[in-house]
Amino acid sequence: MANPSKTTLLDVRDLSVAFQSGKTSSLAVRNVSFNIAKGETVALVGESGSGKTVCALSVLRLLTSAASHPNGEILFDGTDLLGLTEAGMRAIRGRRIGIIFQEPMTSLNPLQTIETQVGEVLKIHRGLDTAQARVRVLELLEKVGIREPEKRLAAYPHELSGGQRQRVMIAMALANEPDLLIADEPTTALDVTIQAQILELLQSLQREMGMAMLLITHDLGIVRRMASRVYVMKSGEIVEQGSTDQIFKTPQHVYTRHLINAEPKGQAPKTDLSAPVVLETDHLKVWFPIKKGLMRKTVDHVKAVDGLSFKLRAGETVGVVGESGSGKTTLGLALLRLISSEGPIAYVGQRIDGLNSAAMRPLRREMQVVFQDPYGSLSPRLSIGQIIEEGLLIQQPQLDAKARRVRVGHALAEVGLDAGMQDRYPHEFSGGQRQRIAIARAMVLEPKFVMLDEPTSALDMSVQAQIVDLLRELQTKRRLAYLFISHDLKVVRALCNYVLVMRNGKVVEEGPSADIFDHPKDDYTKALLAAAFELKVAGKSAAAR
Repeated sequence: MANPSKTTLLDVRDLSVAFQSGKTSSLAVRNVSFNIAKGETVALVGESGSGKTVCALSVLRLLTSAASHPNGEILFDGTDLLGLTEAGMRAIRGRRIGIIFQEPMTSLNPLQTIETQVGEVLKIHRGLDTAQARVRVLELLEKVGIREPEKRLAAYPHELSGGQRQRVMIAMALANEPDLLIADEPTTALDVTIQAQILELLQSLQREMGMAMLLITHDLGIVRRMASRVYVMKSGEIVEQGSTDQIFKTPQHVYTRHLINAEPKGQAPKTDLSAPVVLETDHLKVWFPIKKGLMRKTVDHVKAVDGLSFKLRAGETVGVVGESGSGKTTLGLALLRLISSEGPIAYVGQRIDGLNSAAMRPLRREMQVVFQDPYGSLSPRLSIGQIIEEGLLIQQPQLDAKARRVRVGHALAEVGLDAGMQDRYPHEFSGGQRQRIAIARAMVLEPKFVMLDEPTSALDMSVQAQIVDLLRELQTKRRLAYLFISHDLKVVRALCNYVLVMRNGKVVEEGPSADIFDHPKDDYTKALLAAAFELKVAGKSAAAR
């Protein structure tokens, strides 16, 4: 650890974090020390469950009442935050220390508009009135890349895409120009073009304000670009630390080398054109009406999906890429008959677009989904075992409790989790672990078609590679058909046979994966690829500086 100096803003010394469960206590973080100078970016990296987020939440004292700090200090500008009253912490949270949470849907209030939530931070800490706050909110939303921000002021979180919600969280965190920004996976839900913009924005704000940043991420390309120093965490301890250049060029610890070398590998085979068609649609449309006036008259439509056609065969993965709001998730929900649409949808030769929910129920076993936000899609009131077995209770009622438990344990083991975790609850798992639980819930019914909506977005690099390998293995064994929605083009290239590039509800380019990545024709496709792979190049050059 670098020696603290007069420029040190945050100095964490020998911090331990324990969690109490009944009469037992377990250490999640052990004697961790790190510091951040004013204007510096320091990265905490490590796999899910390594203790990164626990350290970040400790700084703002946002852990649950079950958490305690057996030893250590958290010095912010010379003041030990662990010794402050709650009133003292409220003066710091949101004003001097901002935070971008990993899962915006669970961090944003579902009952308040975007203007209210972002404006609240400004009103509390800066004393702005409603009109002044609105001007600043519009400026912030525009800065973080939200199109037509005036139209989003009255929107609620559920009306935004995952990427748009993450951008709102970033706007809230930056609203008061904090001295320290804690960025916990700040670009996880963002497409590559917006990711590049956000990273550039954060760097620009650092230069303007001298803001320090604690960056927590599993994307090592971002670490290369953004951080000056890196701390590597494993099992609650820091196993290696050093300058970004040193860590990436000459890593000393075997775990650090493992992280650096971990990346989804391989390429999907060419589509077997003789394989049966599992899912097919022709000129599919999903239009949402825009209503105005006292009589709520329809004056226009949001064309979320506008005339899309494609076929998906057994054993094939079709990737859908594009910026947030391009219609990717809407397409997937329409194909699963979870939202209304126009146009024929055929599943294994059977038209399903006219079926009601009762008629669709027998097909739900064969058509599964893994949602983007695992915390929002996993009930906090049910244990992991209860969540995963729910589909079995409905679709296979002949199974007794013992048989269901065995099936749930097998599904957990397939996604790299311990079968003995069945009695634990979602809040006891890291973001990456929760995503694996969501995949297990889909796979336990042995479906034929799975819609995967950003299934690796919350996972660290090494687990991403494992999940890609797992999905590929399951697909080969069961001839599964995947619709794979993602902004991570490295994962798309490793897993998808065929790619659809969407923009504003339309497919602007499509073709075999190799053709799209090696010989893109549309300017928009070229821009997506440039943003994705220039980030990697930029990161390497940053590390070399």
